[in-house]
This record gives sequence, structure tokens and C-alpha cells, in this order.
Amino acid sequence: MIISHKHRFIFLKTLKTAGTSIEVFLSGVCDERDVVTPIYPPVPPHAARNYQGLFNPLRGRSAREIASNCFDCVRLRKFYNHIRGYRLRDRLPPRLWDGYFKFCVERNPWDKTLSFFYMLKNSDWHAHRNPDLSLDDYLGMGRFVLNYPIYTDRDGSRIVVDRVLRYEHLDQDLDAVFRLLGIAWRGSLNVRAKAGYRAGQQSYREVFTDAQAAIVGNAYAKEIELHGYSY
Repeated sequence: MIISHKHRFIFLKTLKTAGTSIEVFLSGVCDERDVVTPIYPPVPPHAARNYQGLFNPLRGRSAREIASNCFDCVRLRKFYNHIRGYRLRDRLPPRLWDGYFKFCVERNPWDKTLSFFYMLKNSDWHAHRNPDLSLDDYLGMGRFVLNYPIYTDRDGSRIVVDRVLRYEHLDQDLDAVFRLLGIAWRGSLNVRAKAGYRAGQQSYREVFTDAQAAIVGNAYAKEIELHGYSY
């Protein structure tokens, strides 16, 4: 997650959407006042800064949320990777949340699911790495990478960011956003963090059976509804 006072934007990091690569790039255009949360494993030249601090933990809407806020506050965990937008909004002055351009990235659910499966299977750094994991076993676990809670309101009914970029044409969408924000770039991030786990980069259509595709479609029904994705 990044808050840039220099360029007046907020980047919410979603899962399996090149978020780490975007953070590494944006870290280089931020200055010493901006907020950049840590990433793991570290990817140079990304440099975390200004993410710790106190905030009002009582702005939660439920006892569970207030308890979570209190836990974060005691640990000075004001900002963190993959923070939900509504929580970030509660921890920022309204003038920043309302005045800064807010964006994130989303990805076709079937492609995203396959990417996460291969990361669990082949990543050297992931705590739950399992080289013997089968696709059916993974789908049976129900560990889907749902991103919509990060960029929607508490009940998931309304998108709270100004733009949701599409992973499928990421460079084109980033170009439009960076032009708007006055950020210079060369048309490509030139960073591929947390990539390379999917041998041959097979299309999800070559991998999923009809039954497996239906499981994914049901799991990601909300994101499919929000963005019009189809198999």
C-alpha cells in the first residue's frame, strides 16, 4: 500500500495482480514524506517508510473490527500491505482520502486462481508451499484470493477507489493513471516480482475442467458481477 503526498495518490494493493511490481516501481517515485508499506520477501530498490503510527481504533463499526484496530494500534501498525480501503479511510484525514486519486488492480478470477495455485505449489518463500498440491485439492481448500473486500465498502456493495485497473491490459491502464498523476515512466514497470511460478504460462482454459471452472466462478461471483469477467 502506498500513499503519495508528492503525487497525491493512494495505491491499494490487491492479491496476484502485479501489486508488488507496482509497489517497487512507485517506491522509487515517492519521497521521504510518503507512506510505503513493507513487502515480503524484500525486492530492491523498494524501501518501506512512514507506515507505523497511532490512530483512533474506535472508528470500527463492530466489536470485532474495533478489537482488530486496537491490536493494530498497540503495535503501531497504522498502515500495512493489503489493508482494506474502508479501514484506510478511517485512519486518514478526510481531506486526504477525498482529495487523493485512489486506484488498485483486479484480474480475471480464473487466471488469478491459477496463478495463486502455482505460487502455493512452486514458491520458495511462501509459508504454505506444497510441491505435491493438486489443483483439485487446492480448490477443495477454499483458499481463494478474493480482492473485492480491499476496494469496496464494508458490505462489498460499493467500490471506494476512483479506478480499478485491469491486469489484462495493465501497462495501458497504468499509462493513463501515471499521465494523470504526472509520473514519468517508459511504458513498462521493468519489474517482475513474485512471478515465474507457472511453467509455460498456460492459459487457464487449457487447465481447468468445466467442473473446476464452475467452482471458481461460484467463488468469485461478486468480482465477476462487479467487473463483467467471463470464462
